[in-house]
Amino acid sequence: MALDRLNSPTTFEMPLEVLGHELQFTQDPNSKHLGTTVWDSSLVFAKFLERNCRKGRFSPAKLKGKRVIELGAGCGVSGFGMAMLGCDVIVTDQKEVLPLLQRNIERNISRVMQKNPDLNGDNSLQANIFFLESFGSIKVAELQWGDESHIKAVDPPFDYIIGTDVVYVEHLLEPLLQTILALSGPRTTILLGHEIRSTCVHEKMLEMWKQNFDVKNVPKSKMDETYQHPSIQLFIMGFKNSAESTGNSGQAAAEKVDDQTGVEGKSGEENLAMEPSSSVEKNVEDHEKAATGTKKLSEWEARRYGSMAARILKDVKIS
Repeated sequence: MALDRLNSPTTFEMPLEVLGHELQFTQDPNSKHLGTTVWDSSLVFAKFLERNCRKGRFSPAKLKGKRVIELGAGCGVSGFGMAMLGCDVIVTDQKEVLPLLQRNIERNISRVMQKNPDLNGDNSLQANIFFLESFGSIKVAELQWGDESHIKAVDPPFDYIIGTDVVYVEHLLEPLLQTILALSGPRTTILLGHEIRSTCVHEKMLEMWKQNFDVKNVPKSKMDETYQHPSIQLFIMGFKNSAESTGNSGQAAAEKVDDQTGVEGKSGEENLAMEPSSSVEKNVEDHEKAATGTKKLSEWEARRYGSMAARILKDVKIS
């Protein structure tokens, strides 16, 4: 695929601590497929689950046995996070990506199931046992967006449809939407993570989603304190007509989506307030201008600065 990568990892192995477990995701950034790289919005998504899993909608008690499908799973970070909270997950992608995806799933199931002797303190040990007991299931399947045979094979509808960094060009928006609709039932919740790279694609994406769903933007206060960035947004969506099918009002449909966040923090309009695109872009600019100083960068900060540099240099040709 000719599209330049915006994040170029310096290693083929990416460790990630989630829910008390040290996971490891293999990447192949030198392949011709974008799905073989771990993208930052999947890390934000997984850490959002960790941040909000102690109670509410994303607790193992509420998620146990829920059917989840991940579209454009890539290396499998987001789907694995849902499986760790008790969901029965199908992670899907194009055929070329499946061997690497399968390898990551098998490796991390093994890591979760084995005892870790290096856990620090009783609290870590208790957390490890807790999430080991809550682990659901996860399997890999091919799903080309819009392919009716692939969609039928995964046996919709699903309780949750998830995806991170699945849209980067406009012509993918319609196939993604139609696939989501085909996989959904009236009470399906859609969770999508998106990094803004093109204002045009971002605005078109929101326009299409708002025509079909009640769209809520997860605010900064609900995300992990480290794993967040102004250009990365998480959306929680439910069908506008889902309340009508149960005899409730349109307002009840929006409240249903709000309730499904299950996150801690302030309530009220701030809980799921949507920021205008212009405001988001200004936040990104302010964040990048403030990125000065001599302190040692964390791994997350290094990834974000690498992404920023790649955006600046992607059109530079070296002769």
